[in-house]
Amino acid sequence: MARIVMKFGGTSMAGIERIRSVAARVKREWEAGNEVAVVVSAMAGETDRLVNFCREASSLYDPREYDVVVSSGEQVTSGLLAIALQAIGVPARSWLGWQLPIRTSDGHGSARIAEIDTTALNASLANREVAVIPGFQGLAAGERVTTLGRGGSDTSAVAMAAAMKADRCDIYTDVDGVYTTDPRIVPRARKLKRVTYEEMLELASVGAKVLQTRSVGLAMKENVRVQVLSSFVDEDGEAEPGTMIVGEEEIGDMERQLITGIAHDKNEAKITLTSVPDKPGAVASIFAPLAEAGINVDMIIQNIAHNAGSTDVTFTVPSADLARSIDVLNRAQGEIGFGELVHDTRVAKISIVGVGMRSHAGVASTMFTTLGERGINIQAISTSEIKVSVLIEEDYTELAVRVLHTAYGLDAPEDAAA
Repeated sequence: MARIVMKFGGTSMAGIERIRSVAARVKREWEAGNEVAVVVSAMAGETDRLVNFCREASSLYDPREYDVVVSSGEQVTSGLLAIALQAIGVPARSWLGWQLPIRTSDGHGSARIAEIDTTALNASLANREVAVIPGFQGLAAGERVTTLGRGGSDTSAVAMAAAMKADRCDIYTDVDGVYTTDPRIVPRARKLKRVTYEEMLELASVGAKVLQTRSVGLAMKENVRVQVLSSFVDEDGEAEPGTMIVGEEEIGDMERQLITGIAHDKNEAKITLTSVPDKPGAVASIFAPLAEAGINVDMIIQNIAHNAGSTDVTFTVPSADLARSIDVLNRAQGEIGFGELVHDTRVAKISIVGVGMRSHAGVASTMFTTLGERGINIQAISTSEIKVSVLIEEDYTELAVRVLHTAYGLDAPEDAAA
C-alpha cells in the first residue's frame, strides 16, 4: 500500500465527462489499496473568468476579496469530483483550504504555504476515504482565504505530499512526461524516465513549461518524488508511463547523460545601454533601480571600455517587463549617465541542461561550435553549474534547438520516434 497525492489541472477538470474520467482513474488507485488524496485545479479558463470579474467590479479591488472570488473555482471542482467519486462507489469528501487548514502567509494573490495540519486528513485516509482538496488556496492570519498565485495548484500538491509524507506526488497534465526538448520542434525528442530536481528546476526556469519552478523547488527542498503523467489515456484506459522527478542519488551513473535536455524561451528582451561611464558603481546604478522595481535581469554583458572611459552594458529582461524596464532606466538616466538605450525583442534564449556537465569538459565548446557552424551568432551567454544559456536571433530558434539536440546525441532512434 502506498500513500499518493494525485493532482489534476484545469484541462482534466474541464467539464463533467472529464471529471468522471478523473474519478475512474482515482478509483483504480483506491481499489489497489492505496491511500489517495487528490488536489484539483479550477476548470480550464475559469480562473481567468473570475479574475476578470474582479477587474470589472473595481480596478482597485481589495486583494482579500479577490482571493475569495478566484479561489471559488477550485472549490467547485473539488466538490464535483467528490460527488463523481461517490457515484461510482468510492467514499470521498472535499477538504477546503480552511478546513484542514493549510496555513499561509498573508500575501494575498501570492501567498506562501507555511504549514499544513494533516490530523483530520490522516484520520480520513485511515478510514479508506479519498480526500479531494482544492489547490491554489489556503488560510492566513485573521482566518482570511488566500491564493498562491498562478500555478499554485502544483505547489499545493507538492506541499500536501510533503505534509502527508506521501510516497509520491503524481501531477497529471497535457503532456505525458518530460522530453529532451519540445517534440513539436524535434519529432525525435525522447521522453525521459527520470530527471533530477536540479535539472527540472533549471529546465523550468529557462522555458520548459511542464512544471513551475516554485513547485519543483519545494519538491527538492522537501524531497518529494514527483511524477509527471498525461491527463489522457490509451485504449485500455491507462495513462502512459511518465517522468519521475527525483534526487540525484536515484539516478545511477549508467543512466546519466552528459546533457539531459534543451529548452528555448522567446519571452526575452535585450537592452543595451551605450556609453556608460567606466567607473566603480556604474553597473550598480543600472541594476539597483531595476531590482527595486521587481524586474528580474538574466544575462549580462559588459563590453570592453572605449577610449573615452565609457563602456556598453547589455542585459536581458522578460519581454513582459520591457516597457517598465525602459521607463525605470530612462528616469535614472541622469544618475547612470548612459548615452543611448537600445532594445530588441526579436531574440531567444537557448539552454542546455544536465548534471553530467559538472564532471565533463568541453560541453560549452560543443554548443558554441555547433551554433557557429550553422551561422548562428551568440549575443550573450550565462551559465550555472549544470546549465549554459545563449541569446540568439529569434528566427534561428528552431534550427538551434534541432542541431544542438543532435550534437549532444539526444535524438531517439528512428523506430522509437515513429
